[in-house]
Amino acid sequence: MPALGLSAHDSISNVGPQNPPARSERLGPAPELSIVVPTFNERENIPRLIEVLRGALPDVAWEVIIVDDNSPDGTSEATKSIGATDSRVRCIRRVGRRGLAGACLEGILASQAQYVAVMDGDLQHDEGLLLPMLALLRRNTANMVVATRYADGGSAAGLSSQRAWGSHLATKLARHLLKAELSDPMSGFFMLRRELVEKIAPKLSTQGFKILLDIVATTSDSLRITELPFTFRQRLYGESKLDAGVVLEYLGLLLAKVTDDRVSLRFMLFCLVGAIGIGVHFVTLIVGYDLLGIEFVWAQTLAMMVAIASNFVINNALTYRDRRLSGLPFFGGLLRFYLVSMAGLVSNIGVSDWLFVSAQKWWVAGLAGAVIGVVWNYVVASQLVWHSR
Repeated sequence: MPALGLSAHDSISNVGPQNPPARSERLGPAPELSIVVPTFNERENIPRLIEVLRGALPDVAWEVIIVDDNSPDGTSEATKSIGATDSRVRCIRRVGRRGLAGACLEGILASQAQYVAVMDGDLQHDEGLLLPMLALLRRNTANMVVATRYADGGSAAGLSSQRAWGSHLATKLARHLLKAELSDPMSGFFMLRRELVEKIAPKLSTQGFKILLDIVATTSDSLRITELPFTFRQRLYGESKLDAGVVLEYLGLLLAKVTDDRVSLRFMLFCLVGAIGIGVHFVTLIVGYDLLGIEFVWAQTLAMMVAIASNFVINNALTYRDRRLSGLPFFGGLLRFYLVSMAGLVSNIGVSDWLFVSAQKWWVAGLAGAVIGVVWNYVVASQLVWHSR
């Protein structure tokens, strides 16, 4: 009996479309250059950015990968609308994850191009530098090219006086602590061979504000870097994403790299927030005991409760910003953080008491108890309060 829907002389081998799919004309090799642009609330800038890229790269097989952190202003929707008619425009929409470094890394790893550039989506970077960067990489003059604001011919005119001061300070810290021989290690505009990032990707932090510094600190032995000066433009649309969280993340990244990545950036931030919590504890204790006349035991209890709440709020905003809790989960997370911290306090006291009895050295006992408490709080809170969703 002939198969259902086939004549007796038909065979399975010749069943199927006789013409190639309509989209076959778009098949071909991967682009030579991928431009990765991390975004958050840049809807107004995206069409302008893509237009200037079209003009800057007329004879290059390129694509732009917009990595958007679920912007509420509709940045990803605007990008996909353009991508519907231009296959060179791609969008990765990240939900439940935040941070420029992580966005850059995801975009680079999503590329199949030989060369990858990273630049901002706010039009402050000079797209005219992309061709000279690519030319240097093609000639193998370098395997990374960094656009710098601080070499001869460059300018940071687009920075406010406050941001310019902060940028210079951050640059000095990076060059002194990490021996980063770059005039502008805080640059967010660079191009390199993608294979370099592929090799070190597991060692890079997904947190932080500047991935360039992380790449340079992790791959310094195999990098041949050339710098090109450029003028940092004024932002015309949207707002800067620089905030206190970014500053803490940067300090945490420096500390992590100084320790040769033996301690994670997230743990460093957790410890920094803990140090802030100690200050909150003592301020609350002074107010309660000295100014309000509350009995010491109750003032101490109040100080402890306020400090734990403070630590939770700051950690939620900074240390775990990529897993940030909001709405009802925020209050559930606060309750779990109280329970975790109380258990950590009990372990702190238990270890301290045992060591004091054994060694009779109060400072050893106190330090060991504090370390045990911090590690406990970090490990358990990561799993029970800010677990990956």
